[in-house]
Formats: sequence, structure tokens, C-alpha cells
Amino acid sequence: MVPNTLRWTTRDLDAMPDDGGWKRYEIIDGELYVTRAPHIRHQGVAGKLHVRLETWSERTRLGSAFQAPGVIFTPTDAVIPDVVWVSRERLANGIDEAGHLIVAPELVVEILSPGELNEQRDKEVKRKLYSLHGVQEYWIVSWQREIIEIYRRSEAQLRLVSTLLRDDSLTSPLLSGFNAPLAQVFQ
Repeated sequence: MVPNTLRWTTRDLDAMPDDGGWKRYEIIDGELYVTRAPHIRHQGVAGKLHVRLETWSERTRLGSAFQAPGVIFTPTDAVIPDVVWVSRERLANGIDEAGHLIVAPELVVEILSPGELNEQRDKEVKRKLYSLHGVQEYWIVSWQREIIEIYRRSEAQLRLVSTLLRDDSLTSPLLSGFNAPLAQVFQ
């Protein structure tokens, strides 16, 4: 058996045909991941979190929230998180000419898509990638179960610190004064 030595790069992604947004192409450690456009409830929860983060950002002027941005960590690590929040300082020099983030956002939010492989990718593969590149906080959201797992950076790794349920409010030491009741996010 011959091992697969093909490693995908951002250059390969640039050559992909435009399919009108029906698929997302991401590469992690040179491996290509292709996913379908997410469920409408997935997009709804992402949108509600984005709006709340951006409203807080406009009030505090500390940074900006983006929905489904391209984030390029290295030529073999390029992903499209559902939502990110980036401080003004990181954002100042963190965008390439094509409009992709080339710095680690302080906060990354992934909404789980159905399927064991999708969940494994977000909970293990992407968490490892985000840990490696300095993301400070990572929220993994299940709109199906109406929970959010909160991971925070500790000893160079993103570690689970809490799991919030529908009746909880989402806050963060990273975002002073931010508060999002989950019942509103999941409605």
C-alpha cells in the first residue's frame, strides 16, 4: 500500500471552480474537507450569534465579528468558521489582499452540522488547529441539542470550561459586558 502524500494548499483552493456557494472547501494540515451548505437552522443560529457579537463590538469599538470568513493560518491550513470575533489590533494587519484573515481570531464559533465525522472535525481536528494558532476562545454550538460548549485557552490548548444550556446566558471574560441569552439564540 502506498501512503497518500498529496497535501492540499491554499493555491489549490484558489483553482477550485465556483459552485455558487453550495460547498465549503477547507484544508487542515494539507487534507481537503468538502462540506455542503449548512442547514437553515445552522445558519440562523450563526446569524444570531454574529448579530449579537457585532452589536457588542459596535458599542465597545474593541473589534469586529464576521460570519463565515476565510481564515488562512498557513498554506496548508485554511478554514471557514461560522463566526469569528477579532480585536481591532489583530485586524489592523490581519487581512490579505483577497480579504481573508491571516491572523488567528480571538474567538471562533463553529455550529455543528449533523453527522459523526462533522462533529469529530469540529471538536477534535479544528480545536487542535485553533489551539495551535492561538485562538483564545472557541464556542462549539449544537442547534439540535441547544447547547454551547465553551473552550478557553489554557497552557497553549483550548480546554472545555463549561457547557451552556438553553436557559443559560452566554458571557465571556474575553468580551467584557457581552451577554446573550441562549433562549433567544436558539428560538
